[in-house]
Amino acid sequence: MMTIERKRLAAARVLVVGDAMLDRYWFGAVERISPEAPVPVVLVQREEERLGGAANVALNVRHLGAQATLLTVMGDDEPARAIVRLLEREGVGRVLGQDAALRTTIKLRVVGRSQQLLRVDFENRPDHELLAQMLGDFERVLTAHDAVLFSDYGKGGLAHIGRMIELARTAGKPVLVDPKGRDFSRYAGASVITPNRNELAQAMAPWHDEAELAAMAARLRRDTHIDNLLLTRAEEGMTLFDAQGALHVPAQARQVFDVTGAGDTVIATMAAMLAAGLSARDAVPIANRAAGIVVSRFGTASVAYDELFGAEPQP
Repeated sequence: MMTIERKRLAAARVLVVGDAMLDRYWFGAVERISPEAPVPVVLVQREEERLGGAANVALNVRHLGAQATLLTVMGDDEPARAIVRLLEREGVGRVLGQDAALRTTIKLRVVGRSQQLLRVDFENRPDHELLAQMLGDFERVLTAHDAVLFSDYGKGGLAHIGRMIELARTAGKPVLVDPKGRDFSRYAGASVITPNRNELAQAMAPWHDEAELAAMAARLRRDTHIDNLLLTRAEEGMTLFDAQGALHVPAQARQVFDVTGAGDTVIATMAAMLAAGLSARDAVPIANRAAGIVVSRFGTASVAYDELFGAEPQP
């Protein structure tokens, strides 16, 4: 695996665009079953807030040692203010829009005995394009960054990203997309997209062997003018499809504790490495190692430079 100097990574600047969320955790003890219904009663002992969605992607970029700016639209509510506080604490730059009609997304996870018992989502889908109103802000900050990362969580914030991709590529910036939905043509012209197995099967069709997968990936890349397709395959590792063919990197042998946010870590690592000047092929093994580290931890997590390039990290 290639190593990149810390100071070179520190100079890299990534603009993260997408749906920001707040991840809340209620940790407690489970001692009995409710007399009202056959469900466990959790006595909450500790609460925790973490950045989620595109905000977690930006945090991953920052923890690697690169510079990160988050461009997003949030509601005018308490969760939005909590996200801002966390971004400020972590040193993530912000270009924020506010929409009073939008309810900032919260994912509340109830955890007992180190096991997630329940997840409750609070959100509403906007009835209009959110980030279109920030196109001027996007153009203004684009030149100050070395790579652009679109984190699409299907919440409506990236309903129309074609113009932003066009602007970024015209400016010579690599564009990375964590895709959602069946229509990958919305990401036409991107440098890298990072679907998982289910997402790619929905966008193309299920495949029966590696040869069929490679042919389908080549066709998708050709039809959408996407340079690199990085397929994340969980326990099977990840495979990069590019003009040279297919590069497969097996998963690192590590206990899997929680896959929450692993996709965020993969694309954040790829973006930071491309912003620092690495090729996609050189960045893939680094992103694979980062994913192997983060799945050994509970909840949304990130990886630091020393863990990624230093000695064997500890969970």
